[in-house]
Amino acid sequence: MKFLIGLHINPAVLDALTDDEKAAIGAGHGAFIEELKESGELITTQALVDPSQAAVVTVRNGRPVVTDGPFLEAKEYLGGFYLIDCENRDRALELAARIPDAAIEGLGVEVRQVMFADGQLEA
Repeated sequence: MKFLIGLHINPAVLDALTDDEKAAIGAGHGAFIEELKESGELITTQALVDPSQAAVVTVRNGRPVVTDGPFLEAKEYLGGFYLIDCENRDRALELAARIPDAAIEGLGVEVRQVMFADGQLEA
């Protein structure tokens, strides 16, 4: 079963961390990635740039309209994700609990099963 683990970032929370705490988060992600590679459960992981660098594309009257900046004004945003393939939801939740962000008050780790991928419904 495939799951997306989304990492929800709150810049105010991150800014309040010490340099050592930030380094520990990075090291924790590195170790987590290695674990997932060894277990064969990692499909991919990506970190995303700050939403201020995003663009929103809409089509109005048949013409694309591009707006700079985030789609939503919010204190939290999707900062990255892990796409994993594991046995079941319980295993996905177990893995998500190992992500360093899950232990930091004000940050969130969301687990959602993939429903549709590569033109096929997932089982």
